Amino acid sequence: MKLQKHDLHHEFPEYSEEIHHLKMTDNHFAKLFKEYHEINNVVLKIEQGVENTSDDFLEQQKIKRLSLKDALFTLIKKEQASA
Repeated sequence: MKLQKHDLHHEFPEYSEEIHHLKMTDNHFAKLFKEYHEINNVVLKIEQGVENTSDDFLEQQKIKRLSLKDALFTLIKKEQASA
């Protein structure tokens, strides 16, 4: 089974410039971006079988990842609208 990439550049390739700009200029965005990718890496390792954990823990991590992605997307759209 091929695992999907969930990093922001794969999720939102059309917003690559906005993502880069926000990472460099917005500390809040950069913090959320880092947290998103840390959780994404945890999920990926579990899905690849590198780490074992409960299904509940995996689902909690996926929910956190989705919540962070929503928050990041909101900031991306706000940045795009102000440009």
